[in-house]
Formats: sequence, structure tokens, C-alpha cells
Amino acid sequence: MRARDPAEEHRSATPLELLFDLTFVVAVSQAAAQLHHALAEGHVGDGLIGYAAVFFAVWWAWMNFTWFASAYDTDDVPYRLLTLLQMAGVLVLAAGVPDAFQDGDFAVVVIGYVLMRFALIAQWLRAAAEHPEGRGTALRYAAGITVVQAGWIARLWTTGGWAPATFVLLVAAELAVPAWAEFRGGRPTTWHPRHIAERYGLFTIIVLGEVILASLTAVQSALSDHGLSATVLLIALGGLLLVFALWWLYFAGGEAELATLRTALTWGYGHYALFAALAALGSGLEAALDVGEHHAHLSEQSAGLAVALPVVAVLLLLGAVHRLTGAGAVGHGLLVSAGALVVLALGFSPALFGLGGAVFAMGLAVAATLAGNVAALRHRARLPR
Repeated sequence: MRARDPAEEHRSATPLELLFDLTFVVAVSQAAAQLHHALAEGHVGDGLIGYAAVFFAVWWAWMNFTWFASAYDTDDVPYRLLTLLQMAGVLVLAAGVPDAFQDGDFAVVVIGYVLMRFALIAQWLRAAAEHPEGRGTALRYAAGITVVQAGWIARLWTTGGWAPATFVLLVAAELAVPAWAEFRGGRPTTWHPRHIAERYGLFTIIVLGEVILASLTAVQSALSDHGLSATVLLIALGGLLLVFALWWLYFAGGEAELATLRTALTWGYGHYALFAALAALGSGLEAALDVGEHHAHLSEQSAGLAVALPVVAVLLLLGAVHRLTGAGAVGHGLLVSAGALVVLALGFSPALFGLGGAVFAMGLAVAATLAGNVAALRHRARLPR
């Protein structure tokens, strides 16, 4: 196992990485589905806390493997077997998501998570043994991950008020491991910038696909119960506009420039909130359809905000990502901020426009934000340098 060349040409995602992503989106789908149920039942606070916790476990395991693979993907038998073991771990995690949401029982989630993380520890130990130049960094990763996993296992016996505090502490420890391993000294991991950007883009597409699937399922349920109504039609059209426009905003305007490790880590960590907000959009659209068909214990304004708030988060995060790396169709930060404010205002407007009208107007607002930013980018490209 030797480090890959970070300047390697034509580096792209492998079939194994794509299969890896598909298993992870199963867990994302489970988390989003449970969030949808919590919203529909009116348990907004508990649903959001459970969703944030489960999504962190999914995203962090995915992110750590993605960066490791960018540097050390040998694609031989041991590497493949350990990667397949991580996929099995995420399926175990996904199986435990309902219990985590409904009963606060994270035992199965932790078992699946730790299984994924110990498989990655084995990968780092192999890199340390076979790549002398990067041994120090690899051993720090292996040691840091091992200590934190011991903490997650011990937390299973934590009760009462200590549970939230220990969770936050362990999350902070997980986030600190890469910075400690990379900046402590020695040779940094030789990840491939374009490969990393492509991997994040592919996962974004998969999460958007989950939003489309969740929305389609909710529309089919509404049609089978009461047939097509104006509310269902407007929510479906608005949701489709939102997905298309957010996809365009993410991918148009150039590739992320991950010039330094500090920039790359900030950009990578920021995608936790971006991925979580995108997946939560599907939950919000499903909840809105439930409210439109009178199947949810949620007000129309709350349903409008369940759609608006994830969209606002995605818009603001895309603006921040663009400023950091130059990626995405964000030609002007004020345009994105204005679009976010309009969407937020529309989240409060179902009493004025109806729930379907409000969601459809959100789609139009994001589409207009996209059009303004694309025009700004084209104008900037014509200016003399």
C-alpha cells in the first residue's frame, strides 16, 4: 500500500467507491424517513436532535473513508474486503436508526458505526506498515480513531444528563483527529484534490436522488388516497424546481479548488450541514404533502418552514463554499442571501398563499436566485482580467 500521486491525471471514482456510496445512502434514507415521521407527528425538536446525531455518524464514516481512499486506494483483495466490511457496518447502522429515533436506543447504531471505524483503523495500520514515508500520520489516525471508538462503546452505559454532554464531547474528538494527525508533523496524507471534489459531488447527486424518491413516494400515496389536488400538484412541482435549481447551483460555475489542507478540511466539514440539509428537504416535502392531505399533526406554517429552512441552509452553505473554493454557481453572495430571505419569508406564508402555493413559490425563488447568479458569473467572465 503506497500513497497515490495527488497530481495523477484522469483520477475518478471507482466502481467500489460508487457501491460504497449507495450503501451509505440507505442509511441517509432511513434517517430522512424517521425525520419525516417525527415532523408528521409534531415531534420536531426530538426528530431534529435524532436526525443530527444519526446523520453525523453516517457522514463522518463516509468522509473518513473517502479521504483515505483518495490517498491509499490499492484496489487489491485486502483493501476491497475491508471496504466491504465498512459497507456491512453502515447497513447495521441503518437497521438501528428507527430504534434511535423512537426509543433513544443508539446501541445498534453505535455497533454499526464502530464496525465501520475499526475497518478503517485496519486500513490505516496497513498504510503505516507498508508506506514508511506516511507512517507517522497513519499511526496517529489509527490511534486517535481507536481511542474515540472506545469512548463511543463506553457511552452505551451512560445514562441521564451525561448522555448529551458525552455525545458532544465525542463528536468534537472525532473532528479533532484529522487535524491532529495531519498538522502534528510528518508527511501529510496525499489525497487527490479533484478526486475528492468529484466524490463529494457524486454523494450530493445521490442525496438529491433520495429527495426525489421520497417526494415521489409521498405523491403516490396522496394520489392513491384522494387523487390529484391543486395542493399536491403545486408541492410536487415546487419540490422538483427546488431539487433542479439546487443541483444547478452546486455544480455550475467550476470545480472546487482545494489548494491547502486547511481549506480542504473546512470545505469537507462544511458538507455535513449541506448534506444533512439536502436530505432534510425530502423529509420536509413529505411532511408538507402529509399536511396537504390532512395526515399530519403539523400546522401548515410548520410544514412550510420544514421545507423552507433546509433550502435556506443549503443556499447559505453554498454561498460559503463558493467563497472558500470557487465552486458552484454563486456569482454574488448578496443574491444568495436575498434568495434565502425570500424562501424563509415564504415558509411563513402558507396562510397567505396556501401550502402548495408557498412551496411552489419557494421553487420559483430558488430558480430566480440561480438565474441571477448564472448571469453574474457570465458577466464576470466577460470582464477584462
